[in-house]
Amino acid sequence: MILQAIPTVSDWHFPNMPVPRAQDGDTDGETAPQTDVLVAEPEVAKPPMYAVVMYNDNYTPMEFVVYVLQSEFRHSMDSAVEIMLTIHNSSKGIAGIYPKDIAETKAKKVNSLAHREGYPLLTQIEPHQGE
Repeated sequence: MILQAIPTVSDWHFPNMPVPRAQDGDTDGETAPQTDVLVAEPEVAKPPMYAVVMYNDNYTPMEFVVYVLQSEFRHSMDSAVEIMLTIHNSSKGIAGIYPKDIAETKAKKVNSLAHREGYPLLTQIEPHQGE
């Protein structure tokens, strides 16, 4: 009588547990013929983007808004002044567009900084569709 080698399960729960094998006469329906499976590359969607919006008020100095735009949002002097003027003339302006968690963090950081400096500057996030 020749003994067949029984394959073992590579599961870390049962490292030496033998794999049950179907016998030629088994018709219990638990075993199915092996088929090839095509595995598709996963589709990775871009995260929803949010605009960090700064609102105009009559008390926060323009210089402070420019400073915040440069320090927190990494704008150049020219683009920071342009955004500050948009905020001043249109009552609000977009400081940057980021995924939600980053946008929330930046808005909270700017609001905290403005509060510490004694300014009522308000920054919030809004869903952004585009580009």
